[in-house]
Amino acid sequence: MSKKVKKFEDDPNTTGHSWDGIEEFDNPMPRWWLWTFYATIIWAIGYTVAYPAWPGIQSATAGVLGWNSRALVAEEIAAVNEANAPINSRLEEIELASITTDPELNGYAVSAGSAVFKTWCAQCHGAGAAGAKGYPNLLDDDWLWGGSMEDIHTTIAHGIRNEESDDARYSEMPAFGRDELLEKDEISQVVNYVMSLSGEAQDASQVAAGSVIFADNCASCHAEDGTGDREQGAPNLADAIWLYGGDYATLTETVHNSRYGVMPNWNTRLTEAQVRAVTAYVHQLGGGE
Repeated sequence: MSKKVKKFEDDPNTTGHSWDGIEEFDNPMPRWWLWTFYATIIWAIGYTVAYPAWPGIQSATAGVLGWNSRALVAEEIAAVNEANAPINSRLEEIELASITTDPELNGYAVSAGSAVFKTWCAQCHGAGAAGAKGYPNLLDDDWLWGGSMEDIHTTIAHGIRNEESDDARYSEMPAFGRDELLEKDEISQVVNYVMSLSGEAQDASQVAAGSVIFADNCASCHAEDGTGDREQGAPNLADAIWLYGGDYATLTETVHNSRYGVMPNWNTRLTEAQVRAVTAYVHQLGGGE
């Protein structure tokens, strides 16, 4: 049972709510608060009229001022490009091997190349360029196509096994099992031989037979000692560095079905200065030659 509320003559009206004898006065809002509230409404209406605000089916209202955040970003990018135009011209004109001899230019190239790499390359090669299965580690000195500035530039500019650039790096390993070039036992033998080049074979008794199969079918690309051939993009099989893995099951899969990794050509997506900058960045990571 609620308590009876004692009222005084000068008490304002209440909202009619009562709880345990406590009633809420129906006092008007402070004038300063009301005017502030009205001002925010007026400001909001003015903002939606002046600036892009209301979403539509295909686009938002443009606003009477014509302001556009995308246009602002484009202007800032254009201003930065204009400021960097002189040094970008120097970067495009200098011999690739000479970039490292110019401290100012090399510093700019590595910094700019880092930004390009993190934007366009990290998705495959990782933010730290350590790579992943099927994507080369750019921190070591094991290069499929060479690690000089010129080699790296060609690889970045034209890519690998893509159909967009006529100058793309190209090599193709036969699918020895899928195309029935080798029998299952022969694949097992050559896999064990390849494993023996950089470690221990799963079945040492198959190594001798595998060496014969390797010499007849693989040495023309990977060299007689398995150290590979960069002109053909044939990896070194004797250094224990594997793009897809060096265990028995993975190597069997590689020999049976082959591998066919593709890298896009960046010469149509990036400027020459950007290609050279990311070339310098990759080269100085530790594995450049």
